[in-house]
Amino acid sequence: MQWKQTVTGVLILVATAWGCLALWFQQPQQFSALGLAVLAVWSLLGAISVVTLLWCYQWRYRRSLLGAYMLSATLLLVWWYNISPSHERDWADDVAYLLQPEIQGDQVTLHNVRNFEWRTETDYTPNWETRSYDLNQLVSADLVLSYWMGPHIAHTLVSFGFADGQQLVFSLEIRKERHESFSAIGGFFRQFEQVLIAADERDLIRTRSNARGEDVYLYSLAIPPEQLRTLFLGYLEAAEALRTTPDFYNSLTSNCTTIVFDLARHIAPGIPLDYRLVLSGHFAEYAYDLGALVPEHSYTQLQELGYINARAKDSDTHDKHDFSRIIRLGVPGASVKNTP
Repeated sequence: MQWKQTVTGVLILVATAWGCLALWFQQPQQFSALGLAVLAVWSLLGAISVVTLLWCYQWRYRRSLLGAYMLSATLLLVWWYNISPSHERDWADDVAYLLQPEIQGDQVTLHNVRNFEWRTETDYTPNWETRSYDLNQLVSADLVLSYWMGPHIAHTLVSFGFADGQQLVFSLEIRKERHESFSAIGGFFRQFEQVLIAADERDLIRTRSNARGEDVYLYSLAIPPEQLRTLFLGYLEAAEALRTTPDFYNSLTSNCTTIVFDLARHIAPGIPLDYRLVLSGHFAEYAYDLGALVPEHSYTQLQELGYINARAKDSDTHDKHDFSRIIRLGVPGASVKNTP
Protein backbone atom coordinates (compact mmCIF):
# COMPACT_ATOMS: atom_id res chain seq x y z
CA MET A 1 0.00 0.00 0.00
CA GLN A 2 2.97 2.32 0.50
CA TRP A 3 3.34 2.93 -3.23
CA LYS A 4 -0.30 4.03 -3.46
CA GLN A 5 0.27 6.54 -0.68
CA THR A 6 3.39 7.80 -2.42
CA VAL A 7 1.58 8.24 -5.75
CA THR A 8 -1.30 10.00 -4.01
CA GLY A 9 1.16 12.26 -2.19
CA VAL A 10 2.85 13.21 -5.48
CA LEU A 11 -0.54 13.98 -7.07
CA ILE A 12 -1.45 16.19 -4.11
CA LEU A 13 1.87 18.04 -4.43
CA VAL A 14 1.31 18.62 -8.15
CA ALA A 15 -2.27 19.76 -7.58
CA THR A 16 -1.16 22.06 -4.76
CA ALA A 17 1.58 23.60 -6.91
CA TRP A 18 -0.89 24.15 -9.77
CA GLY A 19 -3.38 25.75 -7.38
CA CYS A 20 -0.72 28.03 -5.92
CA LEU A 21 0.26 29.26 -9.39
CA ALA A 22 -3.37 29.72 -10.40
CA LEU A 23 -4.09 31.78 -7.29
CA TRP A 24 -0.87 33.76 -7.65
CA PHE A 25 -1.39 34.76 -11.28
CA GLN A 26 -5.02 35.66 -10.68
CA GLN A 27 -4.08 38.12 -7.95
CA PRO A 28 -4.76 41.77 -8.80
CA GLN A 29 -1.83 44.14 -9.24
CA GLN A 30 -1.99 45.03 -5.55
CA PHE A 31 -2.12 41.72 -3.71
CA SER A 32 -5.11 41.63 -1.36
CA ALA A 33 -4.84 40.32 2.18
CA LEU A 34 -7.71 37.91 1.45
CA GLY A 35 -6.03 36.58 -1.69
CA LEU A 36 -2.73 36.00 0.07
CA ALA A 37 -4.55 34.35 2.98
CA VAL A 38 -6.32 31.94 0.61
CA LEU A 39 -2.98 31.15 -1.06
CA ALA A 40 -1.35 30.48 2.32
CA VAL A 41 -4.18 28.27 3.54
CA TRP A 42 -4.21 26.25 0.30
CA SER A 43 -0.44 25.73 0.44
CA LEU A 44 -0.53 24.73 4.09
CA LEU A 45 -3.41 22.34 3.58
CA GLY A 46 -1.57 20.64 0.71
CA ALA A 47 1.65 20.29 2.73
CA ILE A 48 -0.14 18.92 5.81
CA SER A 49 -2.13 16.47 3.65
CA VAL A 50 1.06 15.03 2.13
CA VAL A 51 2.80 14.74 5.50
CA THR A 52 -0.24 13.09 7.08
CA LEU A 53 -0.68 10.71 4.18
CA LEU A 54 2.93 9.51 4.24
CA TRP A 55 3.79 9.52 7.93
CA CYS A 56 0.59 9.46 9.98
CA TYR A 57 -0.75 5.97 10.68
CA GLN A 58 -4.07 7.10 12.16
CA TRP A 59 -6.56 6.46 9.36
CA ARG A 60 -9.20 8.82 10.76
CA TYR A 61 -6.75 11.74 10.58
CA ARG A 62 -5.80 10.84 7.03
CA ARG A 63 -9.44 10.58 5.99
CA SER A 64 -10.39 13.90 7.58
CA LEU A 65 -7.49 15.80 6.04
CA LEU A 66 -7.90 14.24 2.61
CA GLY A 67 -11.61 15.05 2.75
CA ALA A 68 -10.84 18.66 3.59
CA TYR A 69 -8.27 18.80 0.80
CA MET A 70 -10.69 17.35 -1.78
CA LEU A 71 -13.38 19.83 -0.75
CA SER A 72 -10.91 22.71 -1.08
CA ALA A 73 -9.73 21.40 -4.46
CA THR A 74 -13.33 21.22 -5.68
CA LEU A 75 -13.97 24.81 -4.61
CA LEU A 76 -10.74 25.86 -6.32
CA LEU A 77 -11.79 24.21 -9.59
CA VAL A 78 -15.25 25.79 -9.44
CA TRP A 79 -13.58 29.19 -9.00
CA TRP A 80 -11.13 28.45 -11.83
CA TYR A 81 -13.77 27.47 -14.37
CA ASN A 82 -15.79 30.56 -13.56
CA ILE A 83 -12.98 32.99 -14.42
CA SER A 84 -14.21 34.73 -17.58
CA PRO A 85 -12.26 36.63 -20.24
CA SER A 86 -13.31 40.22 -20.88
CA HIS A 87 -12.93 43.06 -23.34
CA GLU A 88 -13.56 45.61 -20.58
CA ARG A 89 -10.18 46.33 -19.04
CA ASP A 90 -7.66 49.18 -18.99
CA TRP A 91 -5.66 47.98 -21.99
CA ALA A 92 -2.14 48.95 -22.98
CA ASP A 93 -1.96 51.34 -25.95
CA ASP A 94 -0.69 48.76 -28.45
CA VAL A 95 -3.64 46.39 -27.84
CA ALA A 96 -6.30 49.00 -27.07
CA TYR A 97 -8.47 48.23 -30.11
CA LEU A 98 -9.73 45.05 -31.75
CA LEU A 99 -9.49 44.36 -35.46
CA GLN A 100 -12.91 44.70 -37.10
CA PRO A 101 -13.23 43.29 -40.63
CA GLU A 102 -15.94 44.06 -43.17
CA ILE A 103 -16.12 41.78 -46.22
CA GLN A 104 -18.16 42.57 -49.33
CA GLY A 105 -17.36 40.10 -52.08
CA ASP A 106 -13.71 40.57 -53.00
CA GLN A 107 -13.41 43.86 -51.12
CA VAL A 108 -12.20 43.88 -47.53
CA THR A 109 -12.23 46.86 -45.19
CA LEU A 110 -10.29 46.52 -41.96
CA HIS A 111 -10.87 48.85 -39.05
CA ASN A 112 -8.20 49.26 -36.36
CA VAL A 113 -5.13 48.28 -38.37
CA ARG A 114 -2.16 49.22 -36.20
CA ASN A 115 0.55 51.47 -37.61
CA PHE A 116 2.54 52.79 -34.65
CA GLU A 117 5.82 54.61 -35.09
CA TRP A 118 8.13 52.81 -32.64
CA ARG A 119 11.33 54.53 -31.52
CA THR A 120 11.90 52.24 -28.53
CA GLU A 121 9.67 49.71 -26.76
CA THR A 122 8.26 52.47 -24.59
CA ASP A 123 8.60 55.50 -26.88
CA TYR A 124 6.09 55.43 -29.71
CA THR A 125 3.42 57.38 -31.57
CA PRO A 126 0.05 55.55 -31.58
CA ASN A 127 -1.83 55.30 -34.87
CA TRP A 128 -4.83 53.15 -35.76
CA GLU A 129 -6.06 53.12 -39.35
CA THR A 130 -8.86 51.87 -41.58
CA ARG A 131 -7.51 50.14 -44.69
CA SER A 132 -9.09 48.49 -47.73
CA TYR A 133 -7.88 45.51 -49.73
CA ASP A 134 -8.91 43.71 -52.91
CA LEU A 135 -8.68 39.94 -52.47
CA ASN A 136 -8.09 39.58 -56.21
CA GLN A 137 -4.79 41.42 -55.67
CA LEU A 138 -3.57 39.02 -52.96
CA VAL A 139 -0.36 37.48 -54.34
CA SER A 140 1.91 36.26 -51.52
CA ALA A 141 2.33 35.23 -47.91
CA ASP A 142 5.48 35.22 -45.82
CA LEU A 143 6.26 33.48 -42.55
CA VAL A 144 8.13 35.68 -40.06
CA LEU A 145 9.86 34.37 -36.93
CA SER A 146 11.15 36.77 -34.29
CA TYR A 147 13.43 35.22 -31.65
CA TRP A 148 12.98 36.83 -28.25
CA MET A 149 14.04 34.02 -25.88
CA GLY A 150 16.87 31.92 -27.28
CA PRO A 151 16.95 29.68 -30.36
CA HIS A 152 13.97 27.50 -29.48
CA ILE A 153 11.24 30.09 -28.87
CA ALA A 154 10.10 32.63 -31.44
CA HIS A 155 7.09 34.81 -32.07
CA THR A 156 5.32 33.72 -35.25
CA LEU A 157 3.75 36.16 -37.71
CA VAL A 158 2.29 35.84 -41.20
CA SER A 159 2.46 38.74 -43.67
CA PHE A 160 0.29 38.95 -46.80
CA GLY A 161 1.36 40.79 -49.94
CA PHE A 162 -0.82 42.46 -52.57
CA ALA A 163 -0.07 43.21 -56.22
CA ASP A 164 0.09 46.95 -55.56
CA GLY A 165 2.91 46.46 -53.02
CA GLN A 166 0.83 46.65 -49.83
CA GLN A 167 1.78 44.27 -47.01
CA LEU A 168 -0.41 43.37 -44.04
CA VAL A 169 0.98 41.29 -41.18
CA PHE A 170 -1.03 39.36 -38.57
CA SER A 171 0.08 38.51 -35.05
CA LEU A 172 -1.79 36.72 -32.26
CA GLU A 173 -0.64 38.28 -28.99
CA ILE A 174 -1.49 38.63 -25.34
CA ARG A 175 -3.79 41.55 -24.61
CA LYS A 176 -1.92 43.28 -21.82
CA GLU A 177 -3.46 45.64 -19.34
CA ARG A 178 -1.50 48.83 -18.68
CA HIS A 179 0.14 47.48 -15.54
CA GLU A 180 0.98 44.06 -17.02
CA SER A 181 4.02 42.61 -18.73
CA PHE A 182 4.33 39.30 -20.56
CA SER A 183 4.79 36.13 -18.52
CA ALA A 184 5.12 32.77 -20.27
CA ILE A 185 4.07 31.01 -17.05
CA GLY A 186 1.18 33.40 -16.52
CA GLY A 187 0.05 32.45 -20.03
CA PHE A 188 -0.83 29.00 -18.68
CA PHE A 189 -3.02 30.45 -15.92
CA ARG A 190 -5.55 32.72 -17.62
CA GLN A 191 -3.61 35.85 -16.81
CA PHE A 192 -4.11 37.33 -20.28
CA GLU A 193 -6.78 37.60 -22.91
CA GLN A 194 -5.68 37.22 -26.51
CA VAL A 195 -5.85 39.70 -29.37
CA LEU A 196 -5.25 39.35 -33.10
CA ILE A 197 -3.33 42.35 -34.40
CA ALA A 198 -3.27 43.33 -38.07
CA ALA A 199 -0.57 45.88 -38.73
CA ASP A 200 1.76 47.60 -41.10
CA GLU A 201 5.09 45.76 -41.38
CA ARG A 202 6.98 48.81 -40.09
CA ASP A 203 4.99 48.40 -36.92
CA LEU A 204 4.97 44.67 -36.16
CA ILE A 205 8.24 43.63 -37.82
CA ARG A 206 10.44 46.71 -37.52
CA THR A 207 9.69 47.15 -33.83
CA ARG A 208 11.04 43.65 -33.21
CA SER A 209 14.17 43.93 -35.34
CA ASN A 210 15.05 47.58 -34.70
CA ALA A 211 13.42 48.71 -31.44
CA ARG A 212 13.70 45.45 -29.46
CA GLY A 213 16.79 43.98 -31.10
CA GLU A 214 15.25 40.55 -31.68
CA ASP A 215 16.59 38.28 -34.44
CA VAL A 216 13.99 38.24 -37.22
CA TYR A 217 13.77 35.81 -40.15
CA LEU A 218 11.44 36.01 -43.16
CA TYR A 219 10.50 33.03 -45.34
CA SER A 220 8.37 33.14 -48.48
CA LEU A 221 5.52 30.61 -48.31
CA ALA A 222 4.75 28.43 -51.33
CA ILE A 223 0.97 28.74 -51.31
CA PRO A 224 -1.32 28.70 -54.40
CA PRO A 225 -3.52 31.81 -54.89
CA GLU A 226 -6.78 30.11 -53.88
CA GLN A 227 -5.21 28.92 -50.63
CA LEU A 228 -3.81 32.41 -49.95
CA ARG A 229 -7.37 33.72 -49.90
CA THR A 230 -8.48 30.93 -47.56
CA LEU A 231 -5.61 31.67 -45.16
CA PHE A 232 -6.21 35.43 -45.24
CA LEU A 233 -9.95 35.05 -44.64
CA GLY A 234 -9.18 32.57 -41.87
CA TYR A 235 -7.32 35.30 -40.01
CA LEU A 236 -10.27 37.65 -40.45
CA GLU A 237 -12.68 35.01 -39.15
CA ALA A 238 -10.45 34.48 -36.12
CA ALA A 239 -10.31 38.24 -35.53
CA GLU A 240 -14.09 38.56 -35.72
CA ALA A 241 -14.56 35.61 -33.36
CA LEU A 242 -12.28 37.29 -30.79
CA ARG A 243 -14.02 40.62 -31.27
CA THR A 244 -17.42 39.14 -30.48
CA THR A 245 -16.29 36.60 -27.86
CA PRO A 246 -13.17 37.28 -25.76
CA ASP A 247 -10.89 34.34 -25.06
CA PHE A 248 -7.85 33.62 -22.95
CA TYR A 249 -4.34 33.32 -24.32
CA ASN A 250 -2.64 30.03 -23.51
CA SER A 251 1.14 29.64 -23.81
CA LEU A 252 0.73 26.06 -25.04
CA THR A 253 -2.62 25.63 -26.80
CA SER A 254 -3.65 29.07 -28.07
CA ASN A 255 -0.72 31.20 -29.13
CA CYS A 256 0.97 32.88 -32.09
CA THR A 257 2.12 29.55 -33.58
CA THR A 258 -0.94 27.38 -32.99
CA ILE A 259 -3.16 29.85 -34.86
CA VAL A 260 -0.98 29.42 -37.97
CA PHE A 261 -1.20 25.65 -37.60
CA ASP A 262 -4.98 25.72 -37.04
CA LEU A 263 -5.55 27.91 -40.10
CA ALA A 264 -3.19 25.78 -42.20
CA ARG A 265 -5.27 22.74 -41.31
CA HIS A 266 -8.23 24.36 -43.06
CA ILE A 267 -6.13 24.15 -46.24
CA ALA A 268 -4.44 20.79 -45.59
CA PRO A 269 -6.37 18.86 -42.91
CA GLY A 270 -3.82 16.06 -42.79
CA ILE A 271 -0.78 18.05 -41.64
CA PRO A 272 0.64 16.37 -38.52
CA LEU A 273 1.16 17.59 -34.99
CA ASP A 274 4.83 18.16 -34.22
CA TYR A 275 7.04 19.16 -31.29
CA ARG A 276 8.04 22.25 -33.30
CA LEU A 277 4.59 23.68 -32.67
CA VAL A 278 5.71 24.01 -29.03
CA LEU A 279 9.35 24.84 -29.75
CA SER A 280 8.26 27.62 -32.10
CA GLY A 281 11.80 28.64 -32.92
CA HIS A 282 11.89 25.58 -35.20
CA PHE A 283 8.50 26.24 -36.81
CA ALA A 284 10.04 27.39 -40.12
CA GLU A 285 11.91 24.08 -40.35
CA TYR A 286 8.61 22.28 -39.76
CA ALA A 287 7.05 24.33 -42.60
CA TYR A 288 10.03 23.45 -44.81
CA ASP A 289 9.60 19.72 -44.12
CA LEU A 290 5.93 20.05 -45.15
CA GLY A 291 6.94 21.68 -48.44
CA ALA A 292 5.39 25.04 -47.46
CA LEU A 293 8.53 27.12 -48.14
CA VAL A 294 9.90 27.97 -51.57
CA PRO A 295 11.62 24.98 -53.23
CA GLU A 296 15.12 24.58 -54.70
CA HIS A 297 16.89 25.79 -51.58
CA SER A 298 18.03 24.00 -48.46
CA TYR A 299 16.53 25.07 -45.16
CA THR A 300 19.93 26.40 -44.09
CA GLN A 301 20.08 28.60 -47.19
CA LEU A 302 16.55 29.92 -46.62
CA GLN A 303 17.37 30.69 -43.01
CA GLU A 304 20.60 32.50 -43.88
CA LEU A 305 19.02 34.54 -46.69
CA GLY A 306 15.90 35.23 -44.65
CA TYR A 307 17.71 36.99 -41.78
CA ILE A 308 16.48 40.56 -42.15
CA ASN A 309 18.02 42.52 -39.25
CA ALA A 310 20.82 44.24 -41.18
CA ARG A 311 18.43 45.22 -43.96
CA ALA A 312 15.79 46.35 -41.47
CA LYS A 313 18.27 48.66 -39.75
CA ASP A 314 19.50 49.95 -43.12
CA SER A 315 15.91 50.77 -44.07
CA ASP A 316 15.92 53.59 -41.50
CA THR A 317 18.12 55.58 -43.91
CA HIS A 318 15.50 55.23 -46.69
CA ASP A 319 11.93 56.32 -47.19
CA LYS A 320 9.83 54.59 -44.53
CA HIS A 321 7.45 53.28 -47.19
CA ASP A 322 10.33 51.25 -48.66
CA PHE A 323 10.71 49.04 -45.56
CA SER A 324 8.84 46.00 -46.92
CA ARG A 325 10.83 45.97 -50.15
CA ILE A 326 14.22 46.38 -48.46
CA ILE A 327 13.79 43.56 -45.93
CA ARG A 328 12.93 41.16 -48.77
CA LEU A 329 16.00 41.83 -50.88
CA GLY A 330 17.72 38.49 -51.48
CA VAL A 331 14.98 36.42 -49.81
CA PRO A 332 14.15 33.50 -52.15
CA GLY A 333 10.67 33.77 -53.61
CA ALA A 334 9.86 37.08 -51.90
CA SER A 335 8.19 39.96 -53.70
CA VAL A 336 10.25 43.19 -53.62
CA LYS A 337 7.72 45.67 -54.99
CA ASN A 338 7.59 49.21 -53.66
CA THR A 339 4.91 49.78 -51.07
CA PRO A 340 2.48 52.54 -52.09
